[in-house]
Amino acid sequence: MGSLNQALAFLVDTVVHLYMVALLIRLLLEMRRADFYNPAVQFLVQITNPVIQPLATVLPRSQKVNIAGWLALYLLQLLSLVALLVLSGQALDLGVLLLLSLMRLVRMLLNTYLWLIIISVILSWVGQNLHHPIIPLIYRLVDPVLAPIRRILPAMGGLDLSPLVAILGIQFLSILLGV
Repeated sequence: MGSLNQALAFLVDTVVHLYMVALLIRLLLEMRRADFYNPAVQFLVQITNPVIQPLATVLPRSQKVNIAGWLALYLLQLLSLVALLVLSGQALDLGVLLLLSLMRLVRMLLNTYLWLIIISVILSWVGQNLHHPIIPLIYRLVDPVLAPIRRILPAMGGLDLSPLVAILGIQFLSILLGV
């Protein structure tokens, strides 16, 4: 029976995590005012609206931040942890769960940016003539991270080192925060 619980825990964690990453990317794109008519943005909105809409009717929306979306993301993380603890038969401590949920969201944010930066670097090498609707979204997401680094560290001989500095910074923060 232990392997069934492990398999269920893996399945729950993976499916919920993938959905939360989609929700996180939607929220980041909203903050960056991405083109709503982009098919990738429309897809993210369609699959994440069922979770955000119930909270959006109750919570206010600020200029750039979708409070209902961020709360939905946090609650999904919390419910995922509770499900994993129940499946593993461990005790539940609310304070620890609340903090652990927050730390896991920080780790997800850092990992998402790490992968987006790596993807943007690969696209800069091979994707010059690609016209896929996701490509401008990736650049739009990584620009707020890379732009300040580019202002301090300009391109040297046509070589942009800002992604390397950003990746080192993300890894440093991950280690520092213990996520």
